[in-house]
Amino acid sequence: MDILVPIDSLLVVFLLGTVAAAFVTGVAGFAFGMVAASIWLFALPPKQTTLMIVAYALLVQGYGAWKLRRTINLPRLLPFVIGSAAGIPIGLAVLEWTPAVYLRGGVGALLILFAGYNLLRPKMPDLKRVGRAGDAGIGVLNGVLGGATGLAGILPTMWCVLRGWPPSEHRAVTQPTAAVTFLILILTFGGAGVVTTDSIRLFLVGLPALILGTLLGWAIYRRLNETAFRKVVLTLLLISGIAIIATGWK
Repeated sequence: MDILVPIDSLLVVFLLGTVAAAFVTGVAGFAFGMVAASIWLFALPPKQTTLMIVAYALLVQGYGAWKLRRTINLPRLLPFVIGSAAGIPIGLAVLEWTPAVYLRGGVGALLILFAGYNLLRPKMPDLKRVGRAGDAGIGVLNGVLGGATGLAGILPTMWCVLRGWPPSEHRAVTQPTAAVTFLILILTFGGAGVVTTDSIRLFLVGLPALILGTLLGWAIYRRLNETAFRKVVLTLLLISGIAIIATGWK
């Protein structure tokens, strides 16, 4: 395994990144990959960073889906999940002819424009009548983006903001959708031989940090009202967009 810093520093960077990413996801329900990558890439090679993001995000989002199980509305959720599953193979195919760095750059610009506009705008547009066809379309695009770049969960998050759903309903869509998407991706990675002994060992070492960050994040989330939650989500989308463009995430 390629290591960019000494082994003791590697573990510190990895564990700090794990706690930070899990904490942010616990608060907002997304952004694990952006936070983790911005820290882990100082210590881990890109391929291993992507693998760890998918593996840990699956656990964090799966835990979130379980926590929100009583608020999950299956008829509302299924278009996102089915669409995402259908979009993943398309995203993997897209990588054959479009470098992921260009896709990430486009996503970063979209996040900055979307979050900046909606933070300044006093009222959200009314998309409550868009219907399940629109939800399914966002699901497909989420799968495409997840398969091509690993940035699963961003588009459903933006869509739920536009739909005006309250925090519990918002997260009852985005977190189960992300969990299913990451599950399919981790199975794909396993079949491609990407999972190694070193990665499994690192995964186990970081689990306590992942649990700590997740629990702390959920504790903060419970204290947020709907307005505060919306501002947190939009601010994180804006920061994520800036970070993606600034780093290139290569």
